[in-house]
Amino acid sequence: MNEAGKISVVGFHPLVAKIIKILEENGFWFETFEHEPVRTSFEASKIRTGYNLEQGTKALIVKAYKNSGDYFAMLIVRGSDKFDEKKVKDLLNIKEFRFAQEKEVVELTGGVLPGGVPPFGNLFNLPVFVDEKVLANEKIVFNAGDKRFSIGMYSCDWLKLVKPEVAAFALV
Repeated sequence: MNEAGKISVVGFHPLVAKIIKILEENGFWFETFEHEPVRTSFEASKIRTGYNLEQGTKALIVKAYKNSGDYFAMLIVRGSDKFDEKKVKDLLNIKEFRFAQEKEVVELTGGVLPGGVPPFGNLFNLPVFVDEKVLANEKIVFNAGDKRFSIGMYSCDWLKLVKPEVAAFALV
């Protein structure tokens, strides 16, 4: 849990400590989970006690192709959801996009591997788009920069920190 100085982040990606510091500085409630590396949202939902698959968030980095210049963006959906490609294209006002390659993810996030990317695109200077279904949950949980470390927090607090654009782009 988040008693000051009680969370050991030794051996984890430095982004874990950065996110915890931000949450503590803002006085937000959160809880932490150390666990074996998880590859999928489903795997993660099995080890994050007190949370279900729908409360898990997936932070996906995509490369958007636009005439005025290509750019990367972060899309956030529930762990149980996938996104609708047409809705994403409309949302980003583009004709094409693709998932960022592992090398690009690592470069954009300061060494975070795909699957460990937290839903804090603002920390990487990425525009952030969240599907509205994510915010229907009182609490969310996510990998915090490392596939072995998760943080659960109130979705309303996350919204205050990240200030994403909220839209409907998950598959129904």
